[in-house]
Amino acid sequence: MSQNFDTLKNACLDQWQAYIQHPFVAGISEATLPAPAFRHYLQQDYLFLIHFARAWGLAVYKSRDMSELRHSLDNLKTIVDTEMGLHVDYCRAWGIDQEQLQNLPEAQETLAYTRFVLDCGHRGDFLDLHVAMAPCLIGYAEIADWIGARPQTVTVDNPYQAWIDMYRDDEYQQAARLERAWLDERLADVSSARFEQLTTTFRDATRLEAAFWQMGMDAAG
Repeated sequence: MSQNFDTLKNACLDQWQAYIQHPFVAGISEATLPAPAFRHYLQQDYLFLIHFARAWGLAVYKSRDMSELRHSLDNLKTIVDTEMGLHVDYCRAWGIDQEQLQNLPEAQETLAYTRFVLDCGHRGDFLDLHVAMAPCLIGYAEIADWIGARPQTVTVDNPYQAWIDMYRDDEYQQAARLERAWLDERLADVSSARFEQLTTTFRDATRLEAAFWQMGMDAAG
């Protein structure tokens, strides 16, 4: 049987659904998430982006050809040159200035998730690193789709609408589709034993993503 991203996801379906449909995400959809929970998430997500940029830097080093190198470098530059600035501006709209962001202590959930991704990249190869990052890269696109399909989703005066729109945007959705296609091609060629290893990585990364949502809710009390 051919293996692809859906095979990987279906092997971890309970964890995937717990992440995609987490109460934090449902609260964004329904405009019921407490603002302090979202602010805490935004602040920690700033630190997460820094470490994700480092992960793409590691992907540059792990690249085996010019195609992989260019892809990794493009993603690194996107985070450093574009996404970080957009995130800082968005945080400012939520009353969080750049000085606050630069002096943030890392929550243990941020530490656990980002260091897990980096460790996967250091210990493994280019594919290991991509699988560890996939719950974020592809998951946020699926979350946006799930929110868009829910009848409970509030579309008028939802304070989180700009966040939803960010991940429903055609450019982000296309990037997620390209990543899924890249994984489909590579996963089709791996052995069953190797696929099981990658499944464990994907499952753990997905669990850590769900914990990142829970972190925000716990911070709000």
